[in-house]
Amino acid sequence: MRQCGSCNLCCKLLPVQPLDKKAGERCKYLKFQKGCTVYHRAEMPMDCWVWNCRWLVNNDTADLRRPDHAHYVIDIMPDYITLQANGSTQEIQVAQVWIDPKYPNAHRDPALRSWMFRRAEEGIATLVRFNWKDCLTIFAPPFDVNGEWHEIRGGRSDAEHSLTDIMAALGGSARMVIEG
Repeated sequence: MRQCGSCNLCCKLLPVQPLDKKAGERCKYLKFQKGCTVYHRAEMPMDCWVWNCRWLVNNDTADLRRPDHAHYVIDIMPDYITLQANGSTQEIQVAQVWIDPKYPNAHRDPALRSWMFRRAEEGIATLVRFNWKDCLTIFAPPFDVNGEWHEIRGGRSDAEHSLTDIMAALGGSARMVIEG
């Protein structure tokens, strides 16, 4: 079983609403060479209690390096994006990858690209998050009729998806194919 060890990249990259901590900001409870000072204590926010790094808990990441060495954290929580084209709307499940801002090209890691490809075969795109608002949506070749990668830059809306919204959106198996 994998363990965090000295990795605490999630404490820097992910937002924690109860602490008013934005993505990309270092957590106030994170101390140099000590890690989280409230880990498994009453002061630890519920968001942190229930969250897990996908590298730790899912064997589909077996070929990826530990997050602090790879410079990205894969969120275990799915999300979705809404695509609008030609008057129709489609919700697509996305895996969220939080990138260390010091390494903005970390999403080009060949092992991560291979992981994205496998997710795309399941109808899941990838949302690369650089901070609380800047992101890159990546559609791996299984989404494209020509077998090409597509990267779409964009910002995020102010709306947060609730767990109910996410479950409703992901209830069906959404799959899109990019043409031309």
